[in-house]
Amino acid sequence: MAASIEFYKEQAKKMLYEKNKFTDILAQVEAKTQVKREYLALGAVVLVSLYLVFGYGAQLICNGIGFVYPAYCSIKALESSKKEDDTRWLTYWVVFALFSVTEFFSDLLLSWFPLYWLAKCLFLVWCFMPVSWNGSDVIYTRVVRPFFMKHQTGIDSVMSKVTGKLDQLGDDVIKVAGDAVKSD
Repeated sequence: MAASIEFYKEQAKKMLYEKNKFTDILAQVEAKTQVKREYLALGAVVLVSLYLVFGYGAQLICNGIGFVYPAYCSIKALESSKKEDDTRWLTYWVVFALFSVTEFFSDLLLSWFPLYWLAKCLFLVWCFMPVSWNGSDVIYTRVVRPFFMKHQTGIDSVMSKVTGKLDQLGDDVIKVAGDAVKSD
């Protein structure tokens, strides 16, 4: 376990020294403050964590963290020729959607818990982290996929009926709109 933690610590440190705009800004702050960038990054994580516990608008910050970075990576995955990154990010979005629907029904109760937004943010970060024990892979393989495989026929049947009803509704709306235009 200690070796695993050390590995991820080194990965994070390596990421803080890669050449990009964020690390350029971090280097400037590091030069002006004489504080190592590892401590600056850790301080930023602590500040965001405290804000998620005590701050106003924690829901927006949490949802932004769970949406912006994965959306960016999803676009990059779509533009790459590799299939693995597409599958990884599709898995994240399936788990994200399942969590969002579940949260909708339990949000009224859960949002009253003091550490809810921090816990949700940590959960979403776990789901998109580039590690072998990635949350979206774990939840998909242990919960979503078995449930879907067991009930796929019934789900397909319901989705077919819903699609048929929506097609019929769309045709009816177009007909009514066309009749309304003709009568004017």
